[in-house]
Amino acid sequence: MSNSNPKVLMIYTGGTIGMVNDLQTGELKAFDFNQIDSHVPELNRLNVNLTTISFDHPIDSSEITINDWKKIGEIIYGNYESYDGFVILHGSDTMAYTASALSFMLQGLKKPVILTGSQLPIGTIRTDGKENLITAIEIAACKDENNEAVVQEVAVYFEYSLYRGNRSSKVSANQFEAFKSPNYTPLAIAGVTIEFHKDRLLRTAKKQLEFHPNLSNEVALIKLFPGINFSFYEAIFDAKKIKGIVIETYGSGNAPSDQKLQKAIATFIQDGGVVLNITQCSSGKVVQGKYETSSFFNKIGVISGGDMTTEAAISKLMYLINQDLSSNELKVLLQTSIVGELSN
Repeated sequence: MSNSNPKVLMIYTGGTIGMVNDLQTGELKAFDFNQIDSHVPELNRLNVNLTTISFDHPIDSSEITINDWKKIGEIIYGNYESYDGFVILHGSDTMAYTASALSFMLQGLKKPVILTGSQLPIGTIRTDGKENLITAIEIAACKDENNEAVVQEVAVYFEYSLYRGNRSSKVSANQFEAFKSPNYTPLAIAGVTIEFHKDRLLRTAKKQLEFHPNLSNEVALIKLFPGINFSFYEAIFDAKKIKGIVIETYGSGNAPSDQKLQKAIATFIQDGGVVLNITQCSSGKVVQGKYETSSFFNKIGVISGGDMTTEAAISKLMYLINQDLSSNELKVLLQTSIVGELSN
């Protein structure tokens, strides 16, 4: 490959895409990504200089932690000047969480960070992994007429669609179209050609890349359901242990008029905690006060999460809680789009 070709760094963290069948045992096992050409020979036909880094111990995405996000971020930040784009191979189960977290950790991106994976192992005949991998690399290497990266943000590529990372959610455990972006149209569609929706692409005002590696795990998530017994959740509303709570409410932000719930939330906020209200619907947004059942939230200081996904709400709280902000600054930023995660 020519040295003038775009340089892409591929980071393998684990996941189905990196699995092949052991010919002797029939079991799935991770293969050496330094020999990726033998499994995906089509990569040799791309005009890309491809380098691979693998986690020492590939992990199932259900095992992903904040430390793993930090490790991925450190690899990208440390190699940022040496490559034109980055591709992260990741298990699909928590890919949207990782994409959301990285979008807050890596602010000021002017290069693409593309997460992809597959529903079937790359060694399987009908695998979706090859197309996902090849196209993700193409997108990571893609430049515009000014020789600047077309994509300059964290994104998820899966089954012909490129989504903003902090707008994506996994919606299917068994379909190749495993991801959707319910409140933001795709950044690109890969058909015969890759068609970018340039008016949807994020551009930063920051002059250089900022790395924010420290996220807080002092957050909690509660999903409301009819008949929920709030007594079981009292321990969560302890501002000495939990700094922020995301509540998945009904519809446009509604919740039952339960005295235990209202008292717990009010006390938690008075003690310095933050409560972020998002809808458990797959699309749409929270509009607190639209119905009487959500007006109480406005009175006690619950913050509307607008149209954020659960993944974005959680990771945004993790990021902001560690920023040494006043309560007012925190409230404002939670309702402000920082990296394209929220429609203002």
